[in-house]
Amino acid sequence: MKHLTKPIRAIHFLVLAFLMTLFSSVMAQDFQRGFAAYSTGDYATALQEWTPLAEAGDAIAQGNLGVMYERGQGVPQDYKEAMKWFRLAADQGNTDAQYNYGLMYKNGQGVPQDYKEAVKWFRLAADQGNTDAQTHLASSYRKGEGVPQDIKEAIKWYRLAAYEGNSYAQNNLGAMYEYGHGVLQDNTMAHMWYNIASANGNEKAGGYRDERAGLMTNADISKAQSMARECINSGYTKCGY
Repeated sequence: MKHLTKPIRAIHFLVLAFLMTLFSSVMAQDFQRGFAAYSTGDYATALQEWTPLAEAGDAIAQGNLGVMYERGQGVPQDYKEAMKWFRLAADQGNTDAQYNYGLMYKNGQGVPQDYKEAVKWFRLAADQGNTDAQTHLASSYRKGEGVPQDIKEAIKWYRLAAYEGNSYAQNNLGAMYEYGHGVLQDNTMAHMWYNIASANGNEKAGGYRDERAGLMTNADISKAQSMARECINSGYTKCGY
């Protein structure tokens, strides 16, 4: 899923601070009008408000224009134009834009499919804590797409994303324990992660959890449920045995 984000503002210079604060305030108001319009499906207004900001170098507005061109919201769908805006924002360090730019390479949208280039941008975003990028980077290592296959490295990135509440990473950790990929096969741990992923909105995880339950004793199911509660309640600091 490609990300749309709210503004992050910072003052980079103290000289003429008053004028810069005033300018930032005006830009922020324009951005918020765009965000309010986008949230109600008024894409034409969002585009009108965000385009000048993006052209002026606002990374978040640039990233959001990329999303709109990728989805065809208020504009004809145009993957190349989406890539243009994602790249401008990504080069400024915007993690959502870096993730989205990598995803376009992974899917071959607007550019020839290139797993190595996708991994490059996933890693930049993942290193800054973007959990979707961490999940995709993990999957790249698991499948050997753009990098040599490395199950241990995949587990590492899935864990980082799962501990931040990413339901896709949690679901994939469940699968790793179910099949014993990079970890010892363990139905109880698989059930725990599937259960957590389901609680966080992953639609498929509940079915996978129930499939595991059919192979487990009542005591093991109870243990897995208890572990899932402890994991969530601890803020993902106590997950498992």
